[in-house]
Amino acid sequence: MRPVHGCEQIRRAEHAHGRELADGTLMMRASNGLTVEIARGMRARLAGVVGRRVVILAGPGNNGGDALHAGALLADRGAEVRALTTGSRHHAAGGQALRRAGGLIRPWDDQARALLARADVIVDGILGIGSSGQLREPVGTIVAMANRAAAWRVSVDMPTGVDADTGDVGAEAFRADTTVTFAALKPGLLIAPGKEYAGRISVIDIGIDDALGPPVARTIDAADADRLCRPAQFADYKYRRGVTGIAAGSAQYPGAGLLCAAAALAGPTGMTVLLDRGDGVAGEVVRQHPEVVRTDRIPHERVTAWACGPGFAGTDEDHATVAAILGAPLPVVLDAGALTVLAQAADLRAMLHARSAPTVITPHEGEFARLGGASGPDRLAGASGPDRLAGARELSARLNAVVVRKGPGTIVSAPDGTCLIDRAGTPALATAGSGDVLTGCIASLLAAAQARGALIADADVAEAVAAACWLHGMAGRLAQGRGTVTASAIARALYRVQGGHPSRGQSGHGPR
Repeated sequence: MRPVHGCEQIRRAEHAHGRELADGTLMMRASNGLTVEIARGMRARLAGVVGRRVVILAGPGNNGGDALHAGALLADRGAEVRALTTGSRHHAAGGQALRRAGGLIRPWDDQARALLARADVIVDGILGIGSSGQLREPVGTIVAMANRAAAWRVSVDMPTGVDADTGDVGAEAFRADTTVTFAALKPGLLIAPGKEYAGRISVIDIGIDDALGPPVARTIDAADADRLCRPAQFADYKYRRGVTGIAAGSAQYPGAGLLCAAAALAGPTGMTVLLDRGDGVAGEVVRQHPEVVRTDRIPHERVTAWACGPGFAGTDEDHATVAAILGAPLPVVLDAGALTVLAQAADLRAMLHARSAPTVITPHEGEFARLGGASGPDRLAGASGPDRLAGARELSARLNAVVVRKGPGTIVSAPDGTCLIDRAGTPALATAGSGDVLTGCIASLLAAAQARGALIADADVAEAVAAACWLHGMAGRLAQGRGTVTASAIARALYRVQGGHPSRGQSGHGPR
């Protein structure tokens, strides 16, 4: 797992290393790492460093200093480096280093625009983690022009215009192809809408890890997913591996039951049971997936976790089904129609809050708002609004449920404060039925973990859920490689992602 730290934690850790901060050691570590990443990218994209035109956008603070020192090192390697200052002053030591290396510094003016237009690389060293709110002029104009340039764009620590703690973006922000961040990942690099501006992320160790403290969140990677999605062991049999229960689909939306069951079958459990609600869905699911066992009982003596709600149409029968499943002393995943029922029924919310067994809810932004979260669909379009991470934490604590706040940079938040941010997701997942697949995947991992007694604390549940989100995201990537993505293709790809398939080793690490 990779830790994620907030801005104040980074600042405190830097000041805890006061001597290295004061004598410039931290800045040199940062600029050296930044230079290595830029040079590596230039070799890959531009066939080398020598003679390439690098334009540095230098703010007055330490972020600008990092960029100017890196510019000096690139100039020493043969690049043509020009720095444009965004105000009347710039970082003095960084500027001196760049001039000594043969680089030039000039203020922003109309003539400077031509430098951006002909640049091979643009380095954003304007604000870093200090960026929040609307950009002042001339920074807004500079950023807008840089975004229109054909150059490879690199941000130093954080893209200018993106709030490092929340991912909030104003009217304009630097659109990086690569962000080189220092010490640790920041939430704003991983959470929408800021995630869209970060590009590929590289983390540079500057030697302050010992003072960072507990992370505000973490991310799941391939090794974590391997650990949490355990394959069958020598002495296992189907019940020991866990049994996934599915209550999904309706006469109006039969496909949801099929997709949810298909995802569950691809998971680590040894058996999948489908609730037959007399609407014809169960028969069709069993016809297409003969491994699925039908039942008309809740609770079921073998089921170790339930998925409930995909394809529900919001009827009284749906209310009864949700109530029965919430009454079972087992992990439960509520999605789609079950969330609609939950939002409208105070008795179900009371049941949910009183449960001692884990409950997972999987709202998209609209459902999140209906459940009482401070949000709205416009948040993903870049409008100023509530902190998505803080909102997920608040709703999780209030409902006593693990919240999967879906979207770019899906957030998994547990009532005890455990928080994980998904990095594997892809826009390819934005297709009808994809959420049904995710629900089946989550339920299967929870059912397997429950069967082996691994769900002891909220953190265990959150990690299993985050692993399912990672698997779902990687399945989306595999399906995307084969053309147009459908939910059925994502469900089929889960078989390749889970269980150590060779393709997982090729693509399983996802974005850095």
